[in-house]
Amino acid sequence: MRYLLLVGVMLLFPTAPARGQVSVQFGLPSVRIGIHQPVFPRLVLVPGYPVYYAPGSNANYFFYDGMYWVFAGDNWYASDWYDGPWSMVEPQYVPVYVLRVPVRYYRSPPPYFRGWYRDAPPRWGVRWGHDWEREHRGWDRWRRQDAPRPAPLPVYQRQFSGGRYPQPQEQRRLHVEQYRHEPRDPTVRQRFWANPPERRDAPGPNPSGWPGARPQPRVEQPGATPAAQPTPAPGDRLVDVEALL
Repeated sequence: MRYLLLVGVMLLFPTAPARGQVSVQFGLPSVRIGIHQPVFPRLVLVPGYPVYYAPGSNANYFFYDGMYWVFAGDNWYASDWYDGPWSMVEPQYVPVYVLRVPVRYYRSPPPYFRGWYRDAPPRWGVRWGHDWEREHRGWDRWRRQDAPRPAPLPVYQRQFSGGRYPQPQEQRRLHVEQYRHEPRDPTVRQRFWANPPERRDAPGPNPSGWPGARPQPRVEQPGATPAAQPTPAPGDRLVDVEALL
């Protein structure tokens, strides 16, 4: 009888995970990955790559093309705010420049990284199988001069920590209003930035739906059916890393 009572108590009040343990809790539309980043992290560019990493973190924590990327519990997660909420990203949708980051910049590498060359990317084809490797043939071969310029850091997020950290809906509004970077990576654009809200300070409707996109005048010719005009992307801007860190 005493044993049954103990089992019942354990079911009603499960033991909390130890601090630092990665525990994945599935939810909609985001997941909790057991990694808490209490303040805006110090981010440093990986030399020769358009990706930042967090040298002071005990997590595999990166920033690329306007989004944060974390590798935890053998899965990839992404968010546009430094402490989530996080969305799980399937292997085929992780940007290749994130996957190319050398092993040495993973602050908490999984055991199977052992023995892999520290100055080369993880051997994802070995981990994810032949189907992934066939679809991503040549992913680890690239010319440094063809790499995109690193996205600017969303340093406006520094002012939001602790009790000021915004809820997801407010996060989205703040990000659109205060971050002036439009994603260039096709995966980021298609999977994570579909139909973002319009900027409040835009001078008119935003036909592209992208943050910071400039609305274009509608040109009509007499007797012709009006056609939608293309929206050019805003010019890329370099980030002064030393000034931001």
